[in-house]
Amino acid sequence: MAKIGKRIRKAREGVDREKLHTVEEAVKAIKANASAKFDETIEIAMNLGVDPRHADQMVRGVVSLPNGTGRNVRVAVFAKDAKAEEAKEAGADIVGAEDLMEKIQGGFFDFDRVIATPDMMAIVGRLGKVLGPKGLMPNPKVGTVTPNVAQAVKDSKGGAVEFRVEKAGIIHAGVGKASFDDKAIAENVQAFIDAVTKAKPSGAKGAYIKKIALSSTMGPGVKIDTSGAASA
Repeated sequence: MAKIGKRIRKAREGVDREKLHTVEEAVKAIKANASAKFDETIEIAMNLGVDPRHADQMVRGVVSLPNGTGRNVRVAVFAKDAKAEEAKEAGADIVGAEDLMEKIQGGFFDFDRVIATPDMMAIVGRLGKVLGPKGLMPNPKVGTVTPNVAQAVKDSKGGAVEFRVEKAGIIHAGVGKASFDDKAIAENVQAFIDAVTKAKPSGAKGAYIKKIALSSTMGPGVKIDTSGAASA
């Protein structure tokens, strides 16, 4: 722990944590301090001026990052017959119906995303109490309840990132890896910011995007200038 603490302190010394950076400047600073022995995840955190306890201030959606996430997303699909075959061919990691429901009820969670065909939602609905708190419940708003399971699987594997505002008005997500080049990370960050900007709910009052910070898994946070962050 002492070594990690010393390294983090050293990284923080080289970063002005109060200065507002452009997306490109922030990426450069984060990459310069990503020195862990593993490929650190580049993470974005956005503080929004919303109260998600009100339905008209909920922010959620999905964005397809142009350069992928750099991680292997494990996808579980609820489907039967021809749709089940389509999902398997598209690269789904696990496909099933009642059998998959029973497996999850028994504690199986070796997946990162759940996709379902509309006819499977009666079965999936029984898993609401276990999938809901983990943010894994399929939802048509983010394309995870769909008859086109093959495309949904490909999107999930190719860089689709779901986002949902938490109680404190914060959205955070992984937007790449430290091994990506600066341009690829910057493009992913910009795509994410643009998607959250477009998802502004009708009930949002005042400043919508209050603060944006970028960090790597083990590195310090760098603030992004919100005034120029969203593309026109």
